[in-house]
Amino acid sequence: MPLPEPETRAPLHCRQLICRGYQRQDGLWDIEGHLCDTKDYDFTSRWRGDVPAGDPIHDMWIRLTVDDQFIVRDVQVAVEKSPYPICPAVIPNLQRLKGIPIARGWRRAVRERLGGIEGCTHLVEMLFPLATAAFQTIYPARIRDQGQPVEDLKAGDRPMLLNTCHAYAESSPVVRDLYPAHYRAAPARNGAAQRRT
Repeated sequence: MPLPEPETRAPLHCRQLICRGYQRQDGLWDIEGHLCDTKDYDFTSRWRGDVPAGDPIHDMWIRLTVDDQFIVRDVQVAVEKSPYPICPAVIPNLQRLKGIPIARGWRRAVRERLGGIEGCTHLVEMLFPLATAAFQTIYPARIRDQGQPVEDLKAGDRPMLLNTCHAYAESSPVVRDLYPAHYRAAPARNGAAQRRT
């Protein structure tokens, strides 16, 4: 169901963030993000002069190369447009991500290495949906190639997605069907218990 019809309005800003995942021939994975911010009106910038509507304010790329264990093996960054000439100076700092696994604690690890003046707000923001794109790329491809869920390959392991969202709550029908060994029925609520008695 789409959003309700909006009030009369004028467009002002557009942010596009595209994340794509690629399987490489060398066995690694490339996860790329492209962020582009534009305004729907002309404006003048002290650093860039006249900026026409649609000319990107931010036009930035990140490529994370990761292995099967989701460890970052390489980082490539390009800043094609930014509001200030100094912005690209932080690009070398993103090399600090090498060797870090995209796993629980990823956000904390990113902020420790690239928080505040050590990073760029927009490049750091991109790293969080890129982590999701890594999972969306690698797990389905491995299931496709191996014919079974990755978690099933190591008996007894706790599924990574367990309790990460409503659908993967240990009491959900999704977990009951996909991971029955990890399913836990939700405790009965007082009102429901009273109605049964």
